[in-house]
Amino acid sequence: MPHICFWSSIVTKLNLVVLLLFITSFSSCLNDRVAEFALTKKEEGDLKEQNKEELEVIEEEEEVLDAEDLEVFYPTNQWQTVRPGQAIPAGLHVQLNLQTGEKLAKLPDDYKEKSDTKDSPKSKRLGQIDIDPNSFTTQELKRALAKMKETTKADDTPEEKTHQEDIRRRFRPIEKLKEEFRELNLQLETDLEIMLKLINKFNNSASTLEEKITALSDLEYYVHQVDNAKDLLSLGGLQLLINGLNSSEPLMKEYASFVLGAALSSNPRVQVAAIQGGALQKLLVILATDQSLAVKKKALFALSSMLRHFPYAQQQFLKLGGLQVLRNLCTEKGMEILYIRTVTLLYDLVQLLKNSDDEDEAHGKTQQYSQVNLMPAIVEQGWCTIISNLLRAPEHDSREKVLKTVHVLLAFCKDTYAGDPALNHALSRLRQEYEELAEEERKEGEEDGYFKELLHSINSIAQQLK
Repeated sequence: MPHICFWSSIVTKLNLVVLLLFITSFSSCLNDRVAEFALTKKEEGDLKEQNKEELEVIEEEEEVLDAEDLEVFYPTNQWQTVRPGQAIPAGLHVQLNLQTGEKLAKLPDDYKEKSDTKDSPKSKRLGQIDIDPNSFTTQELKRALAKMKETTKADDTPEEKTHQEDIRRRFRPIEKLKEEFRELNLQLETDLEIMLKLINKFNNSASTLEEKITALSDLEYYVHQVDNAKDLLSLGGLQLLINGLNSSEPLMKEYASFVLGAALSSNPRVQVAAIQGGALQKLLVILATDQSLAVKKKALFALSSMLRHFPYAQQQFLKLGGLQVLRNLCTEKGMEILYIRTVTLLYDLVQLLKNSDDEDEAHGKTQQYSQVNLMPAIVEQGWCTIISNLLRAPEHDSREKVLKTVHVLLAFCKDTYAGDPALNHALSRLRQEYEELAEEERKEGEEDGYFKELLHSINSIAQQLK
């Protein structure tokens, strides 16, 4: 009995082994013959490899959706599912299924197709496309920019390249220019250094007259500036100019006066130093002695620059007999061109006395102006008649300056003018002339012209003399 049980157990085990072998071979057969029962995904990859060429042909024959297109939802008049990540253009009807979470969208019912998108490639395969610029994706913008760059490169024609090369050849790079400017800056001299060289050349006994005159001419250019004029003083150049007024050379006197007048103009510090250095006396000597017109012209310029806005110099001018010197100048033959310049100087001095402003008061000049007895000296020395006689000048500009001076002197010269038949005759003649000229201006459309102003000034003087 035990023997039988042993063999029975062995048979049972053999049957199990056979059964397992059968099941294994059957499943292997299924895997080899029926794709639906495949236990691995190996065959799926094989199918892709086999159909690769076929898919490439399909892509060439048909327009397929780009990956960039799939990121934008292209709506139609029918409800469509909006996939996650798709951008929805503005203005669509949208529905949301709260149970499934599905989102649907379509075009509004009253939407009309635009003719400019009807034949576009995307509209053929995707239906109506919203071309609102707000709905463009980043990828679409990148593609558009890439096309723009390609177009720009295409525009670089040979002619354009030739033109650019020509520009590069004709013009130097900015870096090269900066380098050259830096080199130039190392060689530039300051105004102070240039003025010092000019002064040394002028003061050098070895310099010729021509070199000295050239130095003075160049120096005049610099001393117009207030700071440079002050530097001229600190360098000792001002006193050299004043000493040059005593030169026996007419050109030296002329150019020394010219530079001195430029330095004195509206520069109180230089004006004070000049009068302390004796410039006023030397200028009056030039104007009172026998000198050429060019020399006296520059000397009068320097004198005018010294006296304007400087009441102390005006007082010294009267004490030194400067008004008498100018009176003689206005009667000297050959100096007619200086007559109006002298009258203009007197007009400026009278106006400064009458209209000293707050600035003058702040600098303490108001009291100094009150000590300048200019008007009594003008009347006493016969300037009233000298000035009125200049109305016979042929130039309109000269007449204008004389009329202005007569007008400001009228209060002091009224007695002289009232009994002066020459003045009344001159005013009558000028009135008739300027009435005709003013009428011509009016006909030309100038209601307030130059000649009308002169006519008004003549009538004003005549009215005050009655």
